Amino acid sequence: MNLTILFIALLVFILIGVPIGYSLGGAGIIYFFLENPAFLMSVPQRVFSGLNSFILIAMPLFMLSGELMNHGGLTKRLINFALLICKPFRGGLGEVNVVASMIFGGITGSSVADTSALGSILIPDMTKQGYSKEFSTGITVASSTVGMIIPPSIPMLMFAMVSGVSVGKLFMGGVIPGLCIGIFQLVVVWLYSEKKGYHKIEAKIDQSVFKVVVDGLIACLMPVMILVFTTFGITTASESAAVAVVYSLIVGKFFYKELKWKHIVAALKKTAIMTATIMVIGGFTNVFTYILAIKQVPLAIANFILSSNIPTWIIFLLFDILILLLGTFLDVVPCILLIAPIMLPVFTTLGMSEITFGMILVVGLAIGLVTPPVGMCLNVGSKISGMPIISVFKSSSPFLLCNILVLLMVTFVPAVSTWLPSLLA
Repeated sequence: MNLTILFIALLVFILIGVPIGYSLGGAGIIYFFLENPAFLMSVPQRVFSGLNSFILIAMPLFMLSGELMNHGGLTKRLINFALLICKPFRGGLGEVNVVASMIFGGITGSSVADTSALGSILIPDMTKQGYSKEFSTGITVASSTVGMIIPPSIPMLMFAMVSGVSVGKLFMGGVIPGLCIGIFQLVVVWLYSEKKGYHKIEAKIDQSVFKVVVDGLIACLMPVMILVFTTFGITTASESAAVAVVYSLIVGKFFYKELKWKHIVAALKKTAIMTATIMVIGGFTNVFTYILAIKQVPLAIANFILSSNIPTWIIFLLFDILILLLGTFLDVVPCILLIAPIMLPVFTTLGMSEITFGMILVVGLAIGLVTPPVGMCLNVGSKISGMPIISVFKSSSPFLLCNILVLLMVTFVPAVSTWLPSLLA
């Protein structure tokens, strides 16, 4: 009975607009109060244990490095670099949008930051050059989903924290799915541009080709460096994040020469706020999952699934659908922290690797960033373009089909996510 009240309380808190972290914590406190008020003494301990992870040190550092690179003039240099790459192809700025998102996501690890930084420049530029606002906003929002799939990735760090899976292997596991989404979206942009008659790029780059290439390669070096350092054991995830911060400072200050002290202060403030938000969610989620663990909810789910006669492939497909549904109502981090401890043991028993499970979560929840009503990227794109959220979603839907295709590939073709990590074994 008290377990039922736990879920009802959580649902009520979410429906009345209480932030997800406090909803989880509030539901947990209500449960402990009804079960045994003495158990309330364990709440601070559970919150602390949910945050007491060495991997979490990497999270604010990766966020800070992305903020520093962005303040240091990264966005316009990446766009120039993408312009140079995509100039020969029909689709123009649409292709630029996808390529820039793939590179930008590999630096910030955040899809929302991708939408905000690139969208504020590319959406107005694309509409000025004759692209429809719907197309411009749709491709910007959809392409930004690769930001949390191509490493480094904040959601992957959170999954590594709760699952114990190697961060380096998770990062490697995200490379092929992220590249596949980008390539498939490039094909859709090309086909759409052929149909609509969109021209090749006419925008002029106010720099020499050599300067554009050098600036672009300097930016691209950071995600490559993080991936190599982490996966080959040169540094831990936290140490590679610290290296990324130092690299961002050097690049922004001495190469791009646009990073000022006020920018550093602003980056530190924003990183502190984002980190605090995630830490609150992480701490209270641990309270909630602790209750589920002591009530043996994961075991009950596992026994139910394993005792059923449902084919494994249908179970996997239903899990994909569940992830897509949850992504429409919950943000990425709380969803990972809730789902992973409960469902990971079930799916490993069914023969799914931990890396594949993690990639299903990350790739599936990335789609949730572009689905109403909660979709963060959707909301950012709506604010930049001035379009209603539903209109942005409709315009991004053709490109999201690429994400869904890759989600199915990750689910039913394990090598898509496990081949690269297996090379490290």
